[in-house]
Amino acid sequence: MSTVDNTPRWLAVAALAKIKNGAYSNLQLNQLINEHRMDRRDINLLTNMVYGVIQHRLTLEFWLKPFVRHPYQLDPWVRELLLSALYQWQYLDKIPQRAVFNETIEIAKVKGHPGIRRFVTGVLHQMDRSGLPAFDTIEDPDERLSVTYSMPVWLIQELRQQLGATKMEAIIASLNQPAKQSLRVNTALSTVSDVTTALTNDGLTVEPSKISPLGLVVTDGQAINTEAMRYGMFTVQDESAQLVVPALNVQPGDQVLDACAAPGGKTTQIAAELDADAGGEVVALDIHANKVRLIGQNAARMHVADRVAATELDARKVQTQFDDESFDRILVDAPCSGLGLMRRKPEIRYEKQLQDSLNLQKIQLAILAAVAPTLKKGGIMTYSTCTILQQENQDVIAKFLADHPEFELQTTPTEQDLKADRTDKTLSIYPDDYLSDGFFIACLRKK
Repeated sequence: MSTVDNTPRWLAVAALAKIKNGAYSNLQLNQLINEHRMDRRDINLLTNMVYGVIQHRLTLEFWLKPFVRHPYQLDPWVRELLLSALYQWQYLDKIPQRAVFNETIEIAKVKGHPGIRRFVTGVLHQMDRSGLPAFDTIEDPDERLSVTYSMPVWLIQELRQQLGATKMEAIIASLNQPAKQSLRVNTALSTVSDVTTALTNDGLTVEPSKISPLGLVVTDGQAINTEAMRYGMFTVQDESAQLVVPALNVQPGDQVLDACAAPGGKTTQIAAELDADAGGEVVALDIHANKVRLIGQNAARMHVADRVAATELDARKVQTQFDDESFDRILVDAPCSGLGLMRRKPEIRYEKQLQDSLNLQKIQLAILAAVAPTLKKGGIMTYSTCTILQQENQDVIAKFLADHPEFELQTTPTEQDLKADRTDKTLSIYPDDYLSDGFFIACLRKK
């Protein structure tokens, strides 16, 4: 095997070619990191390149187009090699252009035939001589925004219509910034102070979250490789996602339904608030058996398995196994388009269409309608999504309330009193607000 096969640049190109065929970026990266021995610097470069090329794909393709007449007739790895060279050249200031071009040509030489090496060399040198096309040559303003921020036109138009032009542009600009490495402390086992100390002693740099009182943000180092992670003192969870469970106001002896639970992050957060000796339990549903096992594994790692009943069941069929008024609290963390996660999973932006949100709305409403009878009178049902479109958020709540007058909307609370001046009772966290994931949370009380 040549030395090229183990460089972060070649591994990034190989990953990008697979991601274009449907593989998820985070899964591809984790697999490569596990298979190849790399130091922290190489892991950082690999991660930066993979996410960077995906995030800026429309921009990079715009720059490449004048130099490659039919880019999609190229082998996928050759196309991704040229896009990754463009990304490094334009976005990674600390890497000299000469180094980028030299290694790109070396990869083309080793992985392809002489014709590919000559082709790649010629494209790079022509780009260098001619310069890259400017965004202001694009006449249509929405297409210009799409290329500038590498965001689909339909989403730009939808966000502008819902939130206004200024907020729309702030959101799409923020989504190309790196995702934070955020953690949630497991209060069943530890404290924020103890986890901070443990990670600091392992050489990591950690700061408290400004969004969640249980959150920590790692600014240097990899938390997943620590003993504290293996022991279950914390779990990896975005700061916005940590706000959902506190909105339920779980009590130690409550019977709780987590209707769409996998992989179990919010399940374990609920369980940490429960007391098994007082009868507290969270029933965690998922439709797939392998995901139910994953919920159980996460509950065991977080030392809360005695309070979790992982169950294989479609939430829309919950009444086949549970009586009316069985639960004190219900969480519907609904299946959604995931558009609030574009910073963390950048490929989502290219895979979704508006119709996906409209189709999901039907499923979201069906789940809410199915679980609603199982909530006790006076109980709280929290609905949440990790998307930023009102079709899956405010519209769902409005339609549910219109059909279920026995429920009333309450103001979503947060311990940090986030967005205290908002007029809506629901809570919308947009990706530009705190540089966390986009999230929506609504609290419904059964009269």
